[in-house]
Amino acid sequence: MDIEVLRTFVAIAGAGQFQAAADELGISQQAVSKRMAALERHLDVTLLVRTSRGSRLSLDGQVFLPHAKKVLAAVVQAEQAVRPGSRPLRVDVLHRRISPAQAVYRFYRSHPGTGLDAVTLGEENAVQAAHAVLEGTVDASFRALSADQVPAGISTERLLDAPLELLVGPCHPLAGAHRVRPADLAGHRIWIPGIRPGTEWAAFYRSLSEAFGLSIDALGPHFGDEALMDALADSSSLATLVGSGDRYLWPETHDLRRIPLHDPTPVYPHVLMFREGDRHPVLTALRDHLRTAGPRTPHDVWTPDWVDGRPADR
Repeated sequence: MDIEVLRTFVAIAGAGQFQAAADELGISQQAVSKRMAALERHLDVTLLVRTSRGSRLSLDGQVFLPHAKKVLAAVVQAEQAVRPGSRPLRVDVLHRRISPAQAVYRFYRSHPGTGLDAVTLGEENAVQAAHAVLEGTVDASFRALSADQVPAGISTERLLDAPLELLVGPCHPLAGAHRVRPADLAGHRIWIPGIRPGTEWAAFYRSLSEAFGLSIDALGPHFGDEALMDALADSSSLATLVGSGDRYLWPETHDLRRIPLHDPTPVYPHVLMFREGDRHPVLTALRDHLRTAGPRTPHDVWTPDWVDGRPADR
C-alpha cells in the first residue's frame, strides 16, 4: 500500500474537501481523486461519501482512519530513528579496560548527555569488526588493521596510538627500571594470555616479537585479568605488556610496576573505522575530540609496517 495514498486519505478526512487536501499536500485535485480511487479499489470498499459540500467518511472510512494514522505515525518514527543524531552512536571499543574505552569515556565526560553506546565485539577480529560496521551492527570500531583489510564502503582514521608499557612484579629483574628499551626484553618471557590466532592483536605481537627478538606467548588458559596480576606478583621472571592508557587494578600488596618502553616506543595503533559518508554528529564530535585531546604520539614510535594510516597530528 502506497504511503502517499494513505497520507492523502488522512488529509481528506481532516479537511473534508479534495481541493483543500490537494492544497495541503501540494498536488492537484485530479491527483487526489486518482489516489483515493486507487485506495478504494485496493480495499474494495467505499471510504468517502461525496456530497455537494465536499466529502465525509463512510462507516468503513471511519473504521479505517485510525489505522491509517497509526501507519503514518510509525513511518515518521522509523524515519526519525535512522536520521543522523536521532539515536545514540554505537561504538565498539573491543575491551572495556583498554585505551579506546578510556578515550571514549573521556569524550563522554567532556560532552555530558551525548547519545553514546559503547559495546565490545571482543570475539570478532578486525575484518569481522569492519563488516559489522559496514552492516550497521555498530557505527564505528577501534582496530589495528592493514589497508588491504578495509572493505569498500569503510573509511578509516588512525586516531589513538597507545604506547606499550612493561608490567612486572617487584621481584622481576627489570622492576627497578624507570624506562626499558624493547631490545632489553630479549630473553625475558612475556606472557599475554588471550591472544587468539587470526586476530589483529596476534599479528601485532608477532610483528613486535620479530622486530626485536622477543619471546611473547599466550600459553596456558586465560583465567582473567585478576589471575594475570596474581601471577605477575608471584613471579620473578614473568612479564606482560599493557597500553599506557589501559586501566588495570590490583591489590596494593602486589606492588606491580608499569615501566614505559622507549628507543623506540612500540605503540598499538587503534584505527577508527566508520561507514563512508556517515553524518552522525556524535561521530564527528568524537573524531574531532580524539584529534585534539587524545594522547600525543611519541617521537620515536614503532608500529608494524602493515598498519593502515598515519597517526593524527596533534
